[in-house]
Amino acid sequence: MHSKTTILIVLSLLLCLIEEEPRESLAAETADIHYSAIAGTWYPGDPHELSVTIQGHLSTSPKIPLGGVLRALIVPHAGYKYSGAVAARAYRQLKGSRITTVILVGPSHYLAFDTVSVNLQTAYVTPLGSVPVDLELARKIIHAQPDFRWVRQAHAREHSLEIQLPFLQTVLGDFKIVPIVMGRQDYATAERLARVLTNLTRSRRDILLLASSDLSHYHPSRQARMLDDRFASRVLALDAKGLANDLAAGKTEACGGGPVVAVLLAARKLGATKAIILGRAHSGDVTGDQGRVVGYLSAALIAPTPK
Repeated sequence: MHSKTTILIVLSLLLCLIEEEPRESLAAETADIHYSAIAGTWYPGDPHELSVTIQGHLSTSPKIPLGGVLRALIVPHAGYKYSGAVAARAYRQLKGSRITTVILVGPSHYLAFDTVSVNLQTAYVTPLGSVPVDLELARKIIHAQPDFRWVRQAHAREHSLEIQLPFLQTVLGDFKIVPIVMGRQDYATAERLARVLTNLTRSRRDILLLASSDLSHYHPSRQARMLDDRFASRVLALDAKGLANDLAAGKTEACGGGPVVAVLLAARKLGATKAIILGRAHSGDVTGDQGRVVGYLSAALIAPTPK
């Protein structure tokens, strides 16, 4: 009797494990999705209100003749109330494009780590729906550089990438993303990232590089504009090294300086020969507070049209 009881108990436990396995797999799959950490704060959490907000910004943004092939964008990442109008000037240029994958490169605001993190979650979810991650391309980026990896915590609360998605969902519709967060933003790291991105995207015209960055922080308006002028001039010259040097010397400021340098380098290697500043502003334009402002800029990096 005792042995039979023991056998029954063991069988029952095995059955429980078999029954629980699918639920555990489902839980793991669900945990692999990045749900919005900023909906309802940085942008509206209600889908209708969010769509109305985005369409409002896009409707006042002109589509500018770029005179070539759009290879990359630089876009701010503050709340839509502050930088949405400037961001929309970049996203307006994507309407009607054939972009199928956007590689998003942003800074780490919440976690200090000494590498580049490429997100391997399956999708990002915003109030406007789900955006799949291009896992094949993401893994190739990680495998191409020994010190690149996936740091889950670096993406958990990071707004610099997620805040771009509702705009992209509105103008592109069906597309994939590769979310990249730079924990280390020095020139050498930006150069390594640029080299990897160039090698993996050189033959594809359906990939867009996007650098997410705000500019100077908490200076009086006049000083902020001078700092941001310097940043804009380096972007217009496609001068990644000069921008990196200016950032290191405090001659300009950008919380996503490393991502911008990396994307500038990659865009030039991918054929970009000119840049267009699409929009500029600072937070004081919205709040009226000219004493402590944050700067915003959007820009397009353009390659000649193939003959």
